[in-house]
Amino acid sequence: MNGLLQAEAPPLVLASGSATRAALLRAAGLAFETAAPGVDEAAIKESARADGLDPAECALLLAELKARRISERQPGALVIGADQILVCGERWFDKPTDRAGAREQLRALAGQRHTLVTAILCLRGGVRVWQHVATPRLVMRALSDVAIDAYLDAVGEAVTRSVGAYQVEGLGIRLFSAIEGEHGAILGLPLLPLLGFLRQHGVLTD
Repeated sequence: MNGLLQAEAPPLVLASGSATRAALLRAAGLAFETAAPGVDEAAIKESARADGLDPAECALLLAELKARRISERQPGALVIGADQILVCGERWFDKPTDRAGAREQLRALAGQRHTLVTAILCLRGGVRVWQHVATPRLVMRALSDVAIDAYLDAVGEAVTRSVGAYQVEGLGIRLFSAIEGEHGAILGLPLLPLLGFLRQHGVLTD
């Protein structure tokens, strides 16, 4: 056994360069490797939307492409792929590239309800063995420009690391009046459904 009551086979691989997703798995006591898949998410998302895919379908597509790229290199592993799309009204949000983009996103989200469409799936030997889509809903408080700028000053470059320009695990929690959904799903990895699958698949034996 390795990890906390975890089978030695198959090895677990997270197909993501996200430090937040890795931290969630690590905090849950899982033994795993990480591998960044190098997928052009923006181009795939643009193409998927042009083809009429909805946010859940697009998030699953991106999660699978990430996992498939790693599964081709490690066919014996159980590979976890995940993706998240922020949807507010008809708009899909990407990570802001700079402070100005972060300010614009926060202005658009302030006083509104939005959804974090969070997809996760597992591949083994190139075959999809499990998938799940979570849809946490968050309501951001009405924010003045002064409040937005104070937040941006406080968090600095971190605003470019997540879609919506916030991290609810930090100061970003102060931007919200209501949050519905599992914490892991909000951070980009629906952890409770994943742990349930890993038990059913024999990876976890607790």
